[in-house]
Amino acid sequence: MMAECSERAQGTDAEVSTAALPDKRQVAASFSRAAASYDAVAELQRHVGTQLLACLPVSLQPHRWLDLGSGTGYFTRALGERYGQGTGLAVDIAEGMLRHARPQGGAAHFIAGDAEALPLQAASVDLLFSSLALQWCADFPRVLSEAQRVLRPGGVLAFSSLCVGTLQELRDSWQAVDGFVHVNRFRRFEDYQQCCAASGMQVLSLQRQAQTLHFRDLRSLTTSLKDLGAHNLNPGRPGGLTGRARIRALVEAYERWRQPAGLPATYQVVYGVLQKLPGDVAGVA
Repeated sequence: MMAECSERAQGTDAEVSTAALPDKRQVAASFSRAAASYDAVAELQRHVGTQLLACLPVSLQPHRWLDLGSGTGYFTRALGERYGQGTGLAVDIAEGMLRHARPQGGAAHFIAGDAEALPLQAASVDLLFSSLALQWCADFPRVLSEAQRVLRPGGVLAFSSLCVGTLQELRDSWQAVDGFVHVNRFRRFEDYQQCCAASGMQVLSLQRQAQTLHFRDLRSLTTSLKDLGAHNLNPGRPGGLTGRARIRALVEAYERWRQPAGLPATYQVVYGVLQKLPGDVAGVA
């Protein structure tokens, strides 16, 4: 059943195949370029990561923990403060992010690595924390399999990710202009449910929450996405410069969404906490 979770027909936002997701090399390069600007515009990322920290079991006291998709190290440092008695590892696919984070500390080791092929030994960590990184992974069942492999029995996987409905206002506005996909695609929440249920780990909690940011204008939104490194990375995205007439049409379409607080940008955030079964000794030396 794990394999079935990733086998979806391509062509719609509701059903996203691995071919429809961004190439991880482009993701790594994009986030590496954004390392210096990321924290200044990471309001959503800080909020979501803080919410994820609050989801962790109170009794959890990991001897060794991992921040996966550690980025600039904001939550690496938060985990280091919270679990000062443990040894921390920070893993990210973007070398530029690791170079930025390493001097600020928080973890014992900063490692370049892929969530779908973790450079860690089996049964080597008690907590795997990952906030807003796993949406870039094409093979989510593989991510869960790797998490189960590296966790010790009783260990916890806590993740946040994004699902269909994210940036729907921008997506619909572009759809009204030219019909092309200018916004990154994401999995359905139902896919997260199915894959987690089939992971072999106990699902302690899995929920979806909408989080809306507001911007004074379209340029503020698109600049924020670029500074985060999270602008459109879809394969098959329109190439070349976007014409002025199309931008004017996009502005007009997006203005229809305006609220008193500004132009809304809604993110559908998935929060999941899974636990490797205490008796699961697969991969334990």
